[in-house]
Amino acid sequence: MKGDAGQPFGQLLILGLSQAAGFFIGAVLGRYLGLLIGCDAFGPGGYSASSMVGIGLIGLGGGAGVQLARKWYIRRYGDPRV
Repeated sequence: MKGDAGQPFGQLLILGLSQAAGFFIGAVLGRYLGLLIGCDAFGPGGYSASSMVGIGLIGLGGGAGVQLARKWYIRRYGDPRV
């Protein structure tokens, strides 16, 4: 069975799962990087500048994880948009 992109369904499932895992792992790494530098996103101080930096690091880590997973998929299976 093929997906809309012309690739087998199993490969597209791998793409989705790898991007989800990349987002989660990247966000966790961003969280701990924030804690390491003293920017606790979930700290008791509310929306202070340091907590906003922590939230940004979580977002950047999650986005970087998705992009790394996508690059891995394209290198292994080819671009799904083709």
